[in-house]
Amino acid sequence: MCRVLLRSDLPDYPLVHRGKVRDIYGFDDRLLIVTTDRISAFDVVLDCGIPNKGRTLTQLSAFWFERFADVVPNHMITTDPETEGISLGAAAEDLAGRSMLVRKGCPYPYEFIVRGYVTGSAWKSYQKSGHVCGIELPAGLERHGQLPKPLLTPTTKAAVGHDEDISPAKVAADLGQDVYGKIESICLELFERASEHAAGCGIVIADTKLEFADVNGEVTLIDEAFTPDSSRFWPADEYRPGAETVPSYDKQIMRNYLLTLDWNQQPPPPPIPSEIIERTAQRYGEIYERLTGLKLAVEF
Repeated sequence: MCRVLLRSDLPDYPLVHRGKVRDIYGFDDRLLIVTTDRISAFDVVLDCGIPNKGRTLTQLSAFWFERFADVVPNHMITTDPETEGISLGAAAEDLAGRSMLVRKGCPYPYEFIVRGYVTGSAWKSYQKSGHVCGIELPAGLERHGQLPKPLLTPTTKAAVGHDEDISPAKVAADLGQDVYGKIESICLELFERASEHAAGCGIVIADTKLEFADVNGEVTLIDEAFTPDSSRFWPADEYRPGAETVPSYDKQIMRNYLLTLDWNQQPPPPPIPSEIIERTAQRYGEIYERLTGLKLAVEF
């Protein structure tokens, strides 16, 4: 198994934020985002890492950013920071392929979830009330069933703990109807185009999370786009509406293993067997290759 990067260290640059997965460094009007191989489950960062996970997320986001540039501007400047004068020094080899230099902006304090299928928390809400984020859905939908049309369901962005659903009307009142309307239109178009591309690769996109910022007065796509950490990808040939579960290209293998343990989902996390780590890494690698038609420059 190849080496994992759990933590970056760039002493010559100010660290702005160290999140569950990303380390962010600041440069006046730019940021350097380093996507590590850290992985979390149930909001707990595990002690292990997933080989090449950070490279997968960075390069898949870059693929979508470039593909959608005609729909919405994005914050990416380059995935090769040294071409912009950012010297990574001794860390250059470890950070290659997992670093993205981006434009700095003012992030909107919401995540925008586009749902094409009623699954996960949306299914639980639908079972309970027939609604998702205050949006009434038709009666008789099946678990994991396709919605009549994709829905935009915003959530808050919690600094700690879980994000919470919020009604589109409240977000529109906060951001202004013009900004919210533009974000809604962008989200639905991106979801449609990504879903069409994925379908041609034998993949169903059940839902995805998108984030935006005001960058020089423009609504701009930031963070990541249509990755296994932000989206629910299903293999089309294994998808069955109404089934108890649907296989997915993400960390579900890890979550399923943890659910077999007597663990209270609080730190410290339990150790993870190498087999589970390897299978998870293979899953991340497979979705990258299927969606892009490319291979990473490193072994999975």
